[in-house]
Amino acid sequence: MTGKAVRHFITITRHKWLVLKGCFAVGLYWQGICHDLSKYSWTEFRIGVKYYQGNRSPNAAEREEKGFSTAWMHHKGRNRHHWEYWMDYSARLYETGMAPAPMPEKYVAEMLMDRIAASKVYRGSAYTDRDPLNYYERTGEKVMLHPQTRELLETLLQMLAKQGEKETFSYIRREVLKKK
Repeated sequence: MTGKAVRHFITITRHKWLVLKGCFAVGLYWQGICHDLSKYSWTEFRIGVKYYQGNRSPNAAEREEKGFSTAWMHHKGRNRHHWEYWMDYSARLYETGMAPAPMPEKYVAEMLMDRIAASKVYRGSAYTDRDPLNYYERTGEKVMLHPQTRELLETLLQMLAKQGEKETFSYIRREVLKKK
């Protein structure tokens, strides 16, 4: 168990470091520092250790075993860079149920950094700038994003795949976040 705890700690810390670097590159300093701090909470960390595999999220393994992930439910409710944080009951509840609210651009940018970092951690030396888009395309239809959020995220993922990090990060800083 101790070895898994150390490996899980290294994995989430590497992920957090990569997100921090990306957030700093676009001027989101506080978000970079605070990103995913809940992963170090006992609620999330113990599940991460129990289901650690090293090549994918432990939450997926917990979900496969139990049908849900307690760590994920804790995580998504505390981290605004996840689209699930932005779900609410629809004004027409009996017609549509849940509905997505638009995400502020700074959280869409952090969500992109999160997807890049996760792809780098789990893909290792096989990572390419197309990997975050590939992952999104495999899961995108299931994701309930506000149309405005979906448009921005897809634009950024496609730009990353075609033009790389440097151009995409510059665009985010200059056009999306309007920072000099």
